[in-house]
Order: sequence, then C-alpha cells, then structure tokens
Amino acid sequence: MAATPKRTTEIGPIVSAAHLAEGEMSALSEVEFALEMANNAFSRWMVRGMAAAGVDGLSALDVLVLHTVAHRARMKTVADICLVLNIEDTHTVTYTLKKLERLGLVSSSRRGKEKAVAVTSEGEAACLRYRKIRETLLVEAVKSLGLDETEMSRLAALLRALSGHYDQAARSAVSL
Repeated sequence: MAATPKRTTEIGPIVSAAHLAEGEMSALSEVEFALEMANNAFSRWMVRGMAAAGVDGLSALDVLVLHTVAHRARMKTVADICLVLNIEDTHTVTYTLKKLERLGLVSSSRRGKEKAVAVTSEGEAACLRYRKIRETLLVEAVKSLGLDETEMSRLAALLRALSGHYDQAARSAVSL
C-alpha cells in the first residue's frame, strides 16, 4: 500500500500529481507544483510585459534571451546564453537570436570562430521600458506583501541549488 502524503491541511498537500506526493518528501511535490505555476505565470508576465513595452510577438524564451544579452552590456555567445539560462537545446537560442536580430533588438558579429551578439539601442530601450512597467505593475505589488528581501534572496539560492539536483537527476536518468 502506498504511503499517505503528509497533510498540510484537511484536503492534503497542494500538488498537481498526487501519485508523486504519495512517496517520501511530499513537500517536494508541493514545490514542484508551485514551480509549475510560477513558471507559467512568469512566462505569461514576460510575454505580456514586453508587449506592453512595445515589443509584441515575443515568446518567454525570446524575452529571457533579450534580457540576458542586455545584461551588463557585454557581447555574449550562444554558449554563454545557454550556460547562464541552463538551456540544453542550443538551437532554440540560435533561433531566438535570429528572431531578435530580425527585429533589430540585437546585432551579431564574429568573436573568433563564434558568433557573438550584443543588444542594440532599440533592444536596450525595450528592456528599459519593460523595467519601468515591471516596477509599476509587479515590484510595487510584491513590495506590498512586506516580504523580507534577504529571505527572498535565500529562496532564490535554494531554487538555484534545487536546479542542480534536478540536473544531476536528469543526467542519472539518462544512464538508466
């Protein structure tokens, strides 16, 4: 008989797959469901936030890559972007960069044998408009929750550490 998940309320833990929560550490299933919800909400926000900033038709990955290219105003290679964003499928980033270049948001050049990209002035302006909208619509709302920024930073560190465990488990799963 399967183990009963820990009950956080009378109705049980809040999960998307109760069969996964029936094993040990049902709280991990709660975290996974929260990550699914947060990922979908964050993706929706990025797309709509960038559309509000005047750049419509971008996917969440397009927006992430644009902000990554704009980060610290340094040229980036596809390998740099994939490493930072923990993306395995480089072709998705390559496709996104072509799209962003067509839109005039990034430009490319050669850095040795590799293609390198930089944000254009139009791309930088879009990122700054996005930041202003983010400050107004998102940051102000989150600030009103009264969350401790140190705790939020600790949560971010925990999520980064968990991502390492998921990566290791994915590598292990390939060898089964």
